[in-house]
Amino acid sequence: MSHTLVPATPAAAVAVASPWASRSLTLPPLGNLDAYIAAVNRLPLLTLDEEQDAARRLRDHNDLEAAGRLVMSHLRLVVSISRQYLGYGLPQGDLIQEGNVGLMKAVKRFDPDQGVRLVSYAMHWIKAEIHEYILKNWRMVKLATTKAQRKLFFNLRSRKQGMRAEALDGDTHREVLSDLEVGRMARDLNVKPDEVREMETRLAGGDVVLDPLPGDDSEDAFGPIAYLADATQEPTAVIESAQRDRLATEGIARALGELDDRARRIVTERWLKVNDDGSGGMTLHELAAEYGVSAERIRQIEVAAMKKMRKALADYA
Repeated sequence: MSHTLVPATPAAAVAVASPWASRSLTLPPLGNLDAYIAAVNRLPLLTLDEEQDAARRLRDHNDLEAAGRLVMSHLRLVVSISRQYLGYGLPQGDLIQEGNVGLMKAVKRFDPDQGVRLVSYAMHWIKAEIHEYILKNWRMVKLATTKAQRKLFFNLRSRKQGMRAEALDGDTHREVLSDLEVGRMARDLNVKPDEVREMETRLAGGDVVLDPLPGDDSEDAFGPIAYLADATQEPTAVIESAQRDRLATEGIARALGELDDRARRIVTERWLKVNDDGSGGMTLHELAAEYGVSAERIRQIEVAAMKKMRKALADYA
């Protein structure tokens, strides 16, 4: 698959011949991240039929134009997933770059006859590439980020070994620097004692295997990699949350609008009203006394109203 479908370098703009636009689409370079994200969010999404047609043309005829259509329509997914990994000190543009590589791999391997949308299939490949990038770069970045830290990083180990050789107490195997040694090293390297302590702690920390142990293919296999992403920012979870919010506001309001005044008040009092003390609205008997009917009649009206509302909510969703 041609790598011209997505940015080849953070500084390169992307021109893609689009089968659903009258002219080529040009994305800004990833160096201009805000403009790139704005342009990606304007790209049209594919319907299920369009996605299936493009995927089959790619699979059966190696149609790179169809591949470009699939990739371009899912670039916003990469941007969304990249936001989950901003806490590792790595540029979002680089995260997007790696995620785009994963997206291309997903498009190349996607089978439209498996009964799953590309957005769900591609998440695994996008995250896998981003995870790999973090594993290769995060420890190095975190160890030394400033010029002073880099100097301290490269000098601390050798100076520490020299101090051990000069130690008067004979304890050459002691790992932690004493306060006297920390102060001396801070003066020699022209840094603060706290910075020496912090870098010593970083160097002492071993690498952690983030993936499950090799060979452990059981369902219970687990590794710290699971903690990398914020599950609340999964695109599907965000969409589901937004749908729930709409149903709880616009959907309920529209469903209540389908009821007559009496049924609307009964439902509101019974299910939607909450008093300041945390108690609910009126009881069946209180509503029955107000309308001059039996409590059973109020219950029947309530049941019919709830059935009507459920149908209205289903239609709205």
